[in-house]
Amino acid sequence: MATDTDPGGGGIFGGEGETDRDRTGNAVVNWMENLSEAAYAYLLLLPATALLALIAFYPLVMTFIMSLQEDRTRGLEPLGGFVGVENYVNILTGNARLARQFMDVTMSASFPFIEFGVPILQQALFVTLGFAVISVFFETLIGFGQAYVLDQDFRGRRWVRVAIILPWAVPIVIQGMIFFLLFQPEVGFGSDFMQWLGVFGADPLADSQDSFIIVLVADIWKSAAFMALLILAGLQSVDRSLYDVARVAGASPLQRFKMITLPLVLPALLVAMLFRTMDAMRVYGLIESTAGCTTVPSLTCLVVEAMFGGTRIYATAAAVAFMTALVIGLIISVYVFFFRDTEGGLS
Repeated sequence: MATDTDPGGGGIFGGEGETDRDRTGNAVVNWMENLSEAAYAYLLLLPATALLALIAFYPLVMTFIMSLQEDRTRGLEPLGGFVGVENYVNILTGNARLARQFMDVTMSASFPFIEFGVPILQQALFVTLGFAVISVFFETLIGFGQAYVLDQDFRGRRWVRVAIILPWAVPIVIQGMIFFLLFQPEVGFGSDFMQWLGVFGADPLADSQDSFIIVLVADIWKSAAFMALLILAGLQSVDRSLYDVARVAGASPLQRFKMITLPLVLPALLVAMLFRTMDAMRVYGLIESTAGCTTVPSLTCLVVEAMFGGTRIYATAAAVAFMTALVIGLIISVYVFFFRDTEGGLS
């Protein structure tokens, strides 16, 4: 007797009752089952890749197209005709009409990266690269130490973990205001204390070198907790029996760290460093809320001031933004190239 699922009496998996739609579905299933593991993994990543292309690569392409047009400071239209790479040439040679504060020659007397009269983009590039390298270096060291402590069993570990993670929960603007008030003369004690030590001047937030250090300390204070979280996840994934075997074999704590802990946690460490490097290269909110982009110019500061600083140089802003994306992409490529053979890492 035929049923609703078997109108032709041939069964639901074949026979006369099988429709074209059923045959197509079975063919797709068979094709997916015959895929290799790598091909199946790429197939699963395809929707995410398409979404990423829509929300990330498309704006990047449009930014590049905008950067090839002419700045138009008058009229209703913000962009002029096609000028090719003229905006990039002007930026690299120092002829771009950027916001005035980035051309303040007084910065050359106090800030170590700005003392040779280099074009303004190079000033911002050196500031950004210096910030990224120094901050990620110290955040990695401090975060690793914090994660290593949290990985041990001791009384009150829960409260220590909360204390370490708490700075990461502070919003960037609040974080910037904390350090702004801390080093504001006649308001916070940080300015007087550092001046007493002979490290800062009377008004550190008005000095590029002092402000750069303040922003660095503020970023390290907050982001070391992020590094600690990611590294702690890697530490807790290490098989504890390996340490027992090493102790029986007579390995010292340093040998256990060198032969077991560091190699196994290295993939998580590299991922954490990659994330923090990309984030540090985009620094803006912390600088603006602490010392201001006039004092400590970064690449992102340059983009924001060129776009919204009142000069309406949208094409130049797009060119700086695209060059910033290229620098970040180059850094990612360096990470992937040098650590491609790391087991479980960036390969």
